[in-house]
Amino acid sequence: MARILVADDEPGLREFVADALELDGHDIAKAADGRAAAKLLDERGFDVVITDLKMPGMDGMALLKKIRAELPEVEVVVMTAHGTVDTAVEAMKLGAFEYLQKPLSGPDELRLLVQRAAEHRGLRDRAAATASVQKGPPLTYGDPAMKPVMLAIDKVAKTSSTVLLLGESGTGKEVAARTLHELGARAGKPFMAINCAALSETLLESELFGHEKGAFTGATERKRGRLELADGGTFFLDEVGELKAELQAKLLRVLQERRFERVGGSRTLEVDVRWIAATNRDLRAMIDAGTFREDLYHRLAVFWIKLPPLRERRADLIPIAKSLLTRVAADIGRSVPKLTAAAEQRLLASEWRGNVRELANALERAAILADGDTIDAAHIWLDEPSPAARAAPQGIRPLAELEHDAILAALEHVGGNRRKAAELLGIGERTLYDKLKKYGVE
Repeated sequence: MARILVADDEPGLREFVADALELDGHDIAKAADGRAAAKLLDERGFDVVITDLKMPGMDGMALLKKIRAELPEVEVVVMTAHGTVDTAVEAMKLGAFEYLQKPLSGPDELRLLVQRAAEHRGLRDRAAATASVQKGPPLTYGDPAMKPVMLAIDKVAKTSSTVLLLGESGTGKEVAARTLHELGARAGKPFMAINCAALSETLLESELFGHEKGAFTGATERKRGRLELADGGTFFLDEVGELKAELQAKLLRVLQERRFERVGGSRTLEVDVRWIAATNRDLRAMIDAGTFREDLYHRLAVFWIKLPPLRERRADLIPIAKSLLTRVAADIGRSVPKLTAAAEQRLLASEWRGNVRELANALERAAILADGDTIDAAHIWLDEPSPAARAAPQGIRPLAELEHDAILAALEHVGGNRRKAAELLGIGERTLYDKLKKYGVE
């Protein structure tokens, strides 16, 4: 079933097209002219738009240009009279999927063309989702510790329940979220992800909800948020524990009512998404500390799944390492190296506190150090405490002082890279920024 918008100023033809497509089970909206169609496009998500080219006010060509500029994922079918076929061909050059010539011969040609357009939209969505899933290794290669996780994912994927993924940083929470999406009924629809720790509060709000032109400095045109773009699909909120209080309240409203407004806008928009959230923080402790809303927690934790760390799933470690080496080799432009038995033993002996991210870093270093196509144990440099951490005096010290030193040590260890330092410390990037400001660290 596709969501289809029919725009035509002739009531009889508009109703004929709508009725024919409704019989096929499609969700149909109707507009009497281009302006009404543009308004509906601002408020709802559609898979296909069928529009007449000649309409008063905003004609079909203007509507097509708007869709191609603002909604490139939507397929457009134009309808044209016999004498304006040249205009329809021009519309094809501008990105229309196909055109129909009036008077329509009957409903069969219309239904077939709409089916093709909807399938084309779905194929592009599925191809993008598949490409995203295939960027990294699968969630598991069969370690017994992952059996209850996979069983839970398989069962909840078939429902529309909200899922909360728990676990340390780097345990594969985004891979789990994409797996849930692919196994569910929305697999052919968009999968949209956002990392709540990676953006400032203002930018995060704009990315989530979109903004109107002039909403803030630099907002030179209206922008649809990721929530709008995910309509009908799955929305993944990574590091949800990093959300500030105001955004927690706005998110709670969307979860409860499925409605929101763009930043700087007054029009209320509706959205239908399947929610998946993830965090490496203790949300219950945050509730006790007053930094996370309890009502939001209960909305998110309808069905929670905890992913075990890599050190508890040793049977997965070597297969994941080999999969990561394929990606590493492509990134550095070399043939895929093989691990010696000694190298595998060294990998298995490590604790991997940074989980898959730490493993990927170690393998990239090893691939660079290896002269040939073989990685030996000597090429695998495991993380060691930084000089600053080793030199720290023993004994009891104030927590703020320990935190300050830990941040400096982490930054030194990763060469000043804030993202990697935050991962090493087990906190969000924005939390690290706040602490750097607190301690006056440049």
